[in-house]
Amino acid sequence: MSESRNTIKRILPGILVSIVLIAVILYFVDIKTTLTAMRNANYGLIAIAASLSFVWLAVRAIVWRTLLRNKPTYKDVFYTAGEGYLLNNFLPFRLGEIGRAFLLSRKSGGLTFAEIIPTIVIERVVDLIISAVIFLGALPYVVNSESSPTLGYVIGGVMLMGLALLYILARNNQWALDLFHKLSARFTALQRIGGSFLESFFQGLGVLTDGWLFLRFLFWMIFNWIIALVAYYLMVLAFFPDAELLWAIFGLGMAAFGGAIPAAPGSVGTFEGAIVFALTRFTADESTALAAALTMRLYNYLNSTVIGMLGLASEGQTLSGVYRQLMNFRNKEKDKEFS
Repeated sequence: MSESRNTIKRILPGILVSIVLIAVILYFVDIKTTLTAMRNANYGLIAIAASLSFVWLAVRAIVWRTLLRNKPTYKDVFYTAGEGYLLNNFLPFRLGEIGRAFLLSRKSGGLTFAEIIPTIVIERVVDLIISAVIFLGALPYVVNSESSPTLGYVIGGVMLMGLALLYILARNNQWALDLFHKLSARFTALQRIGGSFLESFFQGLGVLTDGWLFLRFLFWMIFNWIIALVAYYLMVLAFFPDAELLWAIFGLGMAAFGGAIPAAPGSVGTFEGAIVFALTRFTADESTALAAALTMRLYNYLNSTVIGMLGLASEGQTLSGVYRQLMNFRNKEKDKEFS
């Protein structure tokens, strides 16, 4: 019971943020106009964007597999990526990130959970850096203020510092391990568990010290973002035929930052709020902007739902079953820390 109460307390702030944003959006839009816009949309462009969602996931699997040094099979990485995004869409605490490390560690015998986690951290850090670059690139054209990019610079700088710190740790892993053992000498359980985890963690970080491997990762990552940008532009054009590419660039940047705000699972409310805010910098039609945002929501759900459910079904798993396994895994890790 106490565990359930703690879970509710942790997810409640995000749910409240989502509810407030949904209420604000509904206050400013006319639902009839939104429905009319959805009926009159260019479904040919939306269909192309929908097909690109699967191309995006296929390339994202290459991105992740590159960080994993191609050790798992592409099929395992592809389905696990879909399962992870599916978990993020419907479960709290962004469990999809932990979930895909957990699920892939069970499929590939040669990789441990601790080795896989750093690759997800690196992937997310670079995602945030690219989103900051996109946001910065579009912002001067949206807001005529020299000080407007400050927040983007700060966020991008912090992400670059984080990536640099990971690189330093990867290059000096033995020093970091020795320091950890020295500081944790009085806590034998922490030293035993933490030392084992850190050894695997640093092994996963080794990708940062392989220049050619990291360049290949960056190539596929940038290509992955280009696919997303093209798909977003097509969806914007489906509702605003006169839209410029800048609309999609700014919308994609805002959506990435909107997903980082605490919210209900799947960034419900924050994602739509970010897209509507972005598009209304160029148009006064909030209702049609909401129609575009809802279409983008379906775009984000399409590939993860289809591929994620296919992956879970092929493994004899269910969404609720994976959630229970993740909770048990988390509880076991906590028990180890205090044993």
